[in-house]
Amino acid sequence: MNEDYTDFGYSGDGTAEDLVRWGLDNFHPRIALACSFQTTVLVDMVMKVRKDARIIAVDTGRLPEETYECARDIERRYATQIEWYHPQAAPLEDLTRTKGQFSFRESVENRRECCFIRKIEPLNRALTTVDAWFSGIRREQSAHRSGSGKIERDSGHGGIVKINPIADWTWDQVLEYVKKHKLPYNRLLDKGYASIGCACCTRPVEEGAPARTGRWWWEDEEHKECGIHVRNWNI
Repeated sequence: MNEDYTDFGYSGDGTAEDLVRWGLDNFHPRIALACSFQTTVLVDMVMKVRKDARIIAVDTGRLPEETYECARDIERRYATQIEWYHPQAAPLEDLTRTKGQFSFRESVENRRECCFIRKIEPLNRALTTVDAWFSGIRREQSAHRSGSGKIERDSGHGGIVKINPIADWTWDQVLEYVKKHKLPYNRLLDKGYASIGCACCTRPVEEGAPARTGRWWWEDEEHKECGIHVRNWNI
């Protein structure tokens, strides 16, 4: 794919670490890393450049215990404080009162509604505080993500800059970095999980299977996105 990022003032050359440094040099303090606590590769890269860099996260209220443990390990290792964002109480209460706790399994529309209330809307609020953000998405994760650039204009969040430093990395490269630097990571990865979201929507995958098959496994493959990384996505 075309890797020309001159419109952003970036040559396109260099490593993931170089791109992280470019992002922080150009946007700090109006930039943050959105972390889902599967691995901590980008956390490590960001913290090595700026100890005061922002890490934001969404607590959907249904995250696995191992995800919270990974977040705790990050705060201890890097002496930082994660900025947590939570669903707004009124819409969440209305959803569970009118449709129950498991409406997300009844239809794609209901699942998207749940994702919007628990995950997308809180992240939307977080991203109103920045001009750019780091994401850990990778092209090999799914067909939808295969066209992701390392730097993009995020039309879904007011046109801010979205930086995907490891977009071209393989999963083996991610694991190699984690092992080399002895990083904390989500222990569910040791149990066969390859993509980790809410506990009720995530399960292990068979060895060699695409990572996203463990998410919303009752849905067709083309629907396996929560909406954060989908352009012009609406419930």
